[in-house]
Amino acid sequence: MPPCAVGESVDSPTAHRRVALSFRFVAESAHPQPHLPLPVELPLVDEPGGTDVDLKTQIVRFVLTGGLSAVVDFGLYVLMLAIGVQVNIAKSLSFIAGTTTAYLINRRWTFNAPPSRKRFVAVIALYAVTFAVQVGINWVLYHALPQEWWRVPLAFVIAQGTATVINFVVQRGVIFRIQ
Repeated sequence: MPPCAVGESVDSPTAHRRVALSFRFVAESAHPQPHLPLPVELPLVDEPGGTDVDLKTQIVRFVLTGGLSAVVDFGLYVLMLAIGVQVNIAKSLSFIAGTTTAYLINRRWTFNAPPSRKRFVAVIALYAVTFAVQVGINWVLYHALPQEWWRVPLAFVIAQGTATVINFVVQRGVIFRIQ
């Protein structure tokens, strides 16, 4: 990058910034600091939250994301039940996979929010609560309903629906407003 552009004064603030950036780049590349690469989605920066996406769009995106996450959750749940995994362990593992999928998509697409440590911790706390709610409702219904073909999907849908409503209300009203 040249120290100044055509027609730009050598003493202009822009030229001084370009020179400073050029020296900084050269100094950093001459003495690189060792570091380990970090996963892209880790919330490493505390930035203001919030969103400029309207409520209707958020609801539609949340439902679409929830649908995809539910497919991940339910698919793993049924698969694990089929191979003999105990019901609460199967539901726990599938819940973790589904909610991880939901968080990553909702943060970026539904709520258009940058990564944030505070927000990430709040989401973990929320998911811990909805985890207990969802696994608890699923367990109660799984054992209370008759052993028919519809027992597993009905217990799953009711538990998932309850957790989804809790998640949307808390994420929209609290978590993605964290500054």
